[in-house]
Amino acid sequence: MFVLSFTHGCVRYVRNYLVAAVLATAVLAISATAWADPLPSWRDGEVKSRLIAFVEAVSDPTSGRFVAPSERVAVFDNDGTLWAEQPVYFQLFFAADQLKAMAENDPSILTSDALKAAAAGDLKAALAGGEEALLEIVTVSHSNTTVSAFIEAAREWLATARHPETDMAFSDMVYQPMLELLRYLRDEGFDTYIVSGGGVHFMRAFTDKVYGIPPEQVIGSMVETSYGTVDGQPAIVKEPAIAFINDKGGKPVAIDRVIGRRPLLAVGNSDGDFAMLEWTTAGSGPRLAAIVHHTDAEREWAYDRDSHVGRLDRGLSEAGERGWLLIDMANDWLTVYPASAP
Repeated sequence: MFVLSFTHGCVRYVRNYLVAAVLATAVLAISATAWADPLPSWRDGEVKSRLIAFVEAVSDPTSGRFVAPSERVAVFDNDGTLWAEQPVYFQLFFAADQLKAMAENDPSILTSDALKAAAAGDLKAALAGGEEALLEIVTVSHSNTTVSAFIEAAREWLATARHPETDMAFSDMVYQPMLELLRYLRDEGFDTYIVSGGGVHFMRAFTDKVYGIPPEQVIGSMVETSYGTVDGQPAIVKEPAIAFINDKGGKPVAIDRVIGRRPLLAVGNSDGDFAMLEWTTAGSGPRLAAIVHHTDAEREWAYDRDSHVGRLDRGLSEAGERGWLLIDMANDWLTVYPASAP
């Protein structure tokens, strides 16, 4: 009887011990999750604290600033905000390589000095004509092909092309802190969109793989398109005419047309994003805007008011009085590119 009683006692003791151990493990796991840093590549400080406080407030049902998941929309510029943009927008390198390949088959397409310079790889000379030259280069190099063929060409180019100064793959020159922010927002019920001046089909070639943002959540500039048949198959064809430039005041218009909601959070890096940030923070309820300020000449590039790419002047002057976050790349980011990048 003693042995039987002792055995039952042991069983009861072991059972209680195991239950306690499981509960303790669960508590530790929950605590670890609760205290995990969602933005490990961001240096502790005001910028990081305000970002986390904002996201926690709008996603916590017990918060007085709670916002329903259906309304949690965050929009991001791409060039200079999610990946680098110096010495020129990366899409222009692609356009120049496309022009060169096209001209080898038909030299007659190079009808201007800008096109000839771009095809020769002299982008400084190609852009001497300003915005008009840029649009001409994009229009010619991005048209007279199907959307699917264009996206495939962009993917192939991204898989092999290298940045002329860093010798890195362009898709490796994304910002690790921004990848963390995108992931953090989605974990907290946000829909993340790209709203960029870059070409919509060029961006759709890589945004899903690189940022986790699917094609339907990418808004960009575009050439005219038409529906027809190519080689007997239905296709969407890119025409040689600009349809929409998604920059400055065009960004809020595009957000309204495509998303249909005013964002809670908007992040950009230049005055081309000013209207998007202004429109976002003009809405009622909790809103936040942030600007990536390129201050890191050692790990990336330092530029703002006088830059020919990503010029930041008005935004830099008015960010403080508007309550916008000014992200100092040199001081607020512990790292710039992903650890997997060369």
